[in-house]
Amino acid sequence: MSGRKIINGLHEAIDHARGDRSVARVRVVRVPEEVDVRAIRTRLSLSQKEFARRFGFSLDALQNWEQKRRFPDSTARVLLKVIERNPGVVEEALAL
Repeated sequence: MSGRKIINGLHEAIDHARGDRSVARVRVVRVPEEVDVRAIRTRLSLSQKEFARRFGFSLDALQNWEQKRRFPDSTARVLLKVIERNPGVVEEALAL
């Protein structure tokens, strides 16, 4: 990214912060209210332990989500939707 693009982006951010909504592009992301964690895991043919380990969740959290004792927060729901659509992208991003 060129220095000029960065400077232009900063000017757009300042204008946006001042209330001028006409200059900045704003992307709205819809976070799902519910995610069927068990269905995602089952579709991937993974045990709870494998799913938790592969995608960085605690086993306890995963079990609670599947039993509906607790519910994933918005960040976890976004990650779960990405896993549902393209698990390989998440695996690649998390690979060390």
